[in-house]
Amino acid sequence: MRIGLLLPLLVTWSFGSADAQNFYDSFGQYEPSSLQIYAVHITHNPPQSWTGYGIYLGHGLVLTAAHVVGRAERTKPSVQIAGLDLPSRLVKEGSYEGVDLTLLSIEEEKLPVSMRLRQLPICEAPPIVGEPVNVAIPEGVARSYIMSPRLLPGDSKAKFSTVISDVATTGNSGSGVFRAGRKCLLGIMSRKIQIVLNGAGQQRETKDIAKYFVPGATIRSFIPSEYRY
Repeated sequence: MRIGLLLPLLVTWSFGSADAQNFYDSFGQYEPSSLQIYAVHITHNPPQSWTGYGIYLGHGLVLTAAHVVGRAERTKPSVQIAGLDLPSRLVKEGSYEGVDLTLLSIEEEKLPVSMRLRQLPICEAPPIVGEPVNVAIPEGVARSYIMSPRLLPGDSKAKFSTVISDVATTGNSGSGVFRAGRKCLLGIMSRKIQIVLNGAGQQRETKDIAKYFVPGATIRSFIPSEYRY
């Protein structure tokens, strides 16, 4: 088993016909594309060769995965939001092997009024196995489902308890996982989970089976009390 950065490979998740109909109906309670306004790009100075994502929480706060930023004092991250490229200030830094979150702050007064009025709540109820979710990046929103951690290999079951099943079609590190039918943040995408299969001879095949996201309960604990609302 190997845990890696997010690379695309589609994994499917199946339901009975009645359950699938109920789950798909719940997507229709609001327009998922409206979540894109909360999704941002994270860039380094000098720029990196890949695109990092984050989520705007409101009050000038941007949440992303810690490994997207790296060491902020070295990478000097900026946030691309509402057509602007704004320098950020580090509020709190986690780590890839610890709590894979970093909280940044941008100058709220530089944002359009429409963005300054927005606040994104963190979901109170934990994710439920089988429930539909939306994963948002600036370019679009993809659907997925909460996957049972019991389907993961080895000790991953306990370590990565909040996972989705669609790997290729959903956003990568720092993208937001939203509860379908509600504009609340369930989590921040952190990493993909892979297994290594032994093939013929000495050949090995790596297969992506899930994506882990840092859940809302961990996010609430991570955000310093003076920045909670």
